[in-house]
Amino acid sequence: MQSYEERLTAPRSWWVIAALIGVACALMLLPLGTLPMLGGLIGGAALAAVAVSAYGSVRIRVVGDALIAGDAKIPAAALGEAWVLDREETVAWRTHKADVRAFMLLRSYIGTAVRVEITDPADPTPYAYLSTREPERLVAALAAVRT
Repeated sequence: MQSYEERLTAPRSWWVIAALIGVACALMLLPLGTLPMLGGLIGGAALAAVAVSAYGSVRIRVVGDALIAGDAKIPAAALGEAWVLDREETVAWRTHKADVRAFMLLRSYIGTAVRVEITDPADPTPYAYLSTREPERLVAALAAVRT
């Protein structure tokens, strides 16, 4: 059985922005003196870095007989067909084709995605939309789990 794991890490530019937030906090506290300025630099950068790290720590895993995407755990018996979405389809399925009942693990900085049909009649979720950098590998792992 093929397993799959991917962490949807934030882009490097977001870490630069976190550092710049620290600089902005330092500049706001500059009139209060050197120590408050240093506190603003360290505190602002640390809080922004924690936020970037938390947003980029979500994982997609295919383990055993389940798909685990963020906080969702979907058993293989409830998984239908999975489709690789190219860049145009990725944008379409997160905008005008999207269903409000769908499970969306969306990261706008990732240009490709996978759409997985949910076949459980007791679950009102029609599909799961998963941003992924390796859509072909994810689809292959899901196909291996379903068989």
